[in-house]
Amino acid sequence: MPYDALVVVSFGGPERPDDVLPFLANVTRGRGVPPERLAEVAEHYQHFGGVSPINQQCRDLIAAIRADLAANGVDLPVYWGNRNWHPMLADTVARMRDDGVRHALAFVTSAYAGYSSCRQYLDDIAAARAAVGPDAPLIDKLRQFWDHPGFVEPHADAVRAALGTLDPARRGSTRIVFTAHSIPTSMAAGAGPEGGRYQAQLHETAGLVAAAAAPGLPYDLVWQSRSGPPHVPWLEPDVNDHLRQLAATGTTGVVVSPIGFVSDHLEVVWDLDTEAAATAKEVGLDFVRAGTPGTDPRFVTMVRELVAERGVGAAHPGDTAPRRRLGTLPVWDTCPGCCAPARRP
Repeated sequence: MPYDALVVVSFGGPERPDDVLPFLANVTRGRGVPPERLAEVAEHYQHFGGVSPINQQCRDLIAAIRADLAANGVDLPVYWGNRNWHPMLADTVARMRDDGVRHALAFVTSAYAGYSSCRQYLDDIAAARAAVGPDAPLIDKLRQFWDHPGFVEPHADAVRAALGTLDPARRGSTRIVFTAHSIPTSMAAGAGPEGGRYQAQLHETAGLVAAAAAPGLPYDLVWQSRSGPPHVPWLEPDVNDHLRQLAATGTTGVVVSPIGFVSDHLEVVWDLDTEAAATAKEVGLDFVRAGTPGTDPRFVTMVRELVAERGVGAAHPGDTAPRRRLGTLPVWDTCPGCCAPARRP
């Protein structure tokens, strides 16, 4: 059956103060997150008026994708559904059914393997289809894109631009610090068919971005935005702990690049621009945060290229576009049932 729609599937976020706690309840349901941590995160949202940037960023990305598809002769309607806040994915799937969509592709705003970053979105799609019923359209997720040039190159350019704002006389004591969302170590161990794929992909992306932006400059991959109960091991070191360690061992400046993310949503503008920047100031580090792809034309083109890999928009029926990749780790179109959720005590 040919593909007749594209649905962008994202995390979702509150758009007014009254949305914050219900949104966080959706995010953390069944995860054992302490109430005090929920209150703390709610304050982060209230710092920005109770509005997460992520929904508007999705709107902007979808507008850019629609324009790019139309400009390149790809007649594919684009929908949008979220995991945790409106528009909820099940409502979107119902609208797709009512519009006559039978077989859609899903672009998920997460580049990597892992339960939260891949498998849970597949589960969300399955749950949404089940809620809609037997007439729900089939939905196939596009592949992970951690090493696609349309993802790597905007990150590399952002690192290069950020480096240009630091004192060149202190370049020898400057480091790049790549960050991604921390996850439980048991979840990290189960990511991908053989395990460890979340960290492996991030290490590959970090190496690709560093080589393109600043070959020879030292870099690290660290973690941010931990949210689980304190007795459960998560990936470390935390970015704030790492910045303190760097300052204590002679580093004078850092470019922090959030390669785990596709846009500047709350975990970037709070956890990095606010908390990590404050830590750097406290320990005397020059600090600049590199941007994310957002609506960079190369990132938007990447979405069309991922769609073309499935034969949509090809010059001849049945053709598929070649994969554009910079890395060497295995990639696949159909996930092999891996990435189990974290084991929770």
